[in-house]
Order: sequence, then structure tokens, then C-alpha cells
Amino acid sequence: MTDLGLPDDILACLFDLDGVVTRTAVVHAAAWRETFDAFLRERDGEDFRPFTDADYDEYVDGRPRADGVRTFLASRAVELPEGEPGDPPDARTVHGLGNRKNELLLAKIRTDGVEAYDGTLRYLAAVRARGLRTAIVSSSANCRDVLRSIGAEDLFDVRIDGVVAAERGLPGKPEPDTFLAAAADLGVEPSRAAVFEDALAGMDAGRAGRFGYVVGVDRVGQADALYAHGADRVVTDLAELGSGQ
Repeated sequence: MTDLGLPDDILACLFDLDGVVTRTAVVHAAAWRETFDAFLRERDGEDFRPFTDADYDEYVDGRPRADGVRTFLASRAVELPEGEPGDPPDARTVHGLGNRKNELLLAKIRTDGVEAYDGTLRYLAAVRARGLRTAIVSSSANCRDVLRSIGAEDLFDVRIDGVVAAERGLPGKPEPDTFLAAAADLGVEPSRAAVFEDALAGMDAGRAGRFGYVVGVDRVGQADALYAHGADRVVTDLAELGSGQ
């Protein structure tokens, strides 16, 4: 292992955004909770079963927005029409609910701002100083704006986000296609690339893509689940890797 905590043959590092680079996973979870609870309350009345942290981890976290809506609703045996990507936020469709969540998310970001994980930024600097290539791989359509807001856009050679995935027709996590596209754009075989993820769907994608090393970032106390979904190593902060722990 190198002093970056990676196997010697790793040439590139592929990073998720929310929960790995930025402290936005909790903001996403809050926006999803508000969206789904309002929908379920309207549908089922005050006796509705609220959206939980476990629901977020299992059905939504790391997935493209519409996939998160579909997967969670399926877990509650709820069916909605697909609708269209441009549906208004009050439409009772898959895309309408997704757009409502995004509206709430952007409002929370505008109000509270975006904060980066300092340990990740230091690790990124160390990775790039060693000559490894880097990519950001996110299901978010707001990825570029978030990176710009924290001054981190230049830390990545390649960006595969919700916008790029839609343009290329790439399925989102837990499928490995977005990570595989990032590795291909960097000119690196998956076996020579490391994946850094905090979401269970991201772990599944790393395992399915047969990447050389998969690091789970445990921000919420789910280390066992991250290992079960394919992590080679789990850390609470990427600074642990750079310090050789």
C-alpha cells in the first residue's frame, strides 16, 4: 500500500460528491424527507408512515433523482405515473416529486451554503501531487455549481454527473456505468482505479464495476453495511488514508 492508503497499482481516484467531498448528504436527506412526508401525508392522512433515515440509505442515497423516487415508492407499494422531466414540483408524478425535492434542496443550499470536508480536500491535493488522475462521479445535476461554490472544480480532471449521464444515456448507481465512464475518460482500466463513496448504492456500483479498490466513507455509522455492499476499506474521513492509518 502507498502512503495514500491505496494499492500500489492504482492510477486514478473516482470520488462521489455528496457525503464524500461536500457536507450535502444531510441536506439531500432533509429535502427528501420533506418531499416524501408531504406526499405520504396527503395520500394516507395523518397516520402516514414517515420517510426515515433507513429509507434514505436503502432506497435513495446515491441514486439519480427519479430512480430514488421510484425505488422508495416501490418499497411502499405506491405507483405514480412517470410524467416528464419538466413536470412542475406539484405534479403527482415521479418527475414531479423529484423536481419538488430539487426545489427544496436548492433553497436549503441557497440559505445555508455548501461546506466541503477539509480532510477530503487535503487528500485530493495529496493524490494529485502524486500524479494520480481524479474524477468526480455524482448523480446530482447540480454537481458543477456545487464544486464551483467551494472552489474545487479544478481538483478533478473529469466530471460525470447527472447532466453528463443524461446526455450519454448512462444508468445511475447502483449500476457501475457512471464510474466506468469516468475511468474511460481518464484513460484508466477499472482495475487501476479506486472508488470513494459514502452511499450503499455507490458501494454496489464499485463492486459491480470490478474496480481496483473501493473505499467507503462512513459519515453516519454504517460501516458494517458499507463493507457488506463491497467496500475494501471503510474510514470516517479520507484524512485517515493520507496519514497511513
